[in-house]
Amino acid sequence: MNVSNDQHLWVSWDDYNRAIEKLALTVHNSGWKFDQVLCLARGGLRPGDVCSRIFDVPLAILSTSSYREAAGTVQSELDIAAHITMSRGSLAGRILLVDDLVDSGVTLDRVQRHLRENYAPVTEVKSAVIWWKDCSTIKPDFYVDHLPTNPWIHQPFEDYDSLRPHQLEAWTKRGMAR
Repeated sequence: MNVSNDQHLWVSWDDYNRAIEKLALTVHNSGWKFDQVLCLARGGLRPGDVCSRIFDVPLAILSTSSYREAAGTVQSELDIAAHITMSRGSLAGRILLVDDLVDSGVTLDRVQRHLRENYAPVTEVKSAVIWWKDCSTIKPDFYVDHLPTNPWIHQPFEDYDSLRPHQLEAWTKRGMAR
């Protein structure tokens, strides 16, 4: 078992799920009302989905990517998808922008600028993340944990980054052995 310290934060599935619930509670306790959740894929998918369900508002998805190299541990140039995916309608009104964390602040800053420049019907955007690293140039509107030592966050779903289809049978048997 890995131990968290100033350089590494190890997050279990239970911790991750509780953190998402705490994030939703933080937003709720603020009293701020919003019309839609816009999650940043991939890290914001799970927290965005949960917030969309709890607050009973539509979910929109915007794909962004900057951590692609070295199994997702090296940050490169930020890519923002050309389109936002949603089941119906368009992005408008008050938007809760959800991601898993804010690290450098580049993604949140660029996406908020992208929304202002390309989505006139959006009237207000507030950001919500689980983890806010101190090295970020942006403070999110809502967060669960402020991380003053800027640790690398090891999230539970990262096991899937190196799992390939031909390994699935052995992987699922490993889970049954517990």
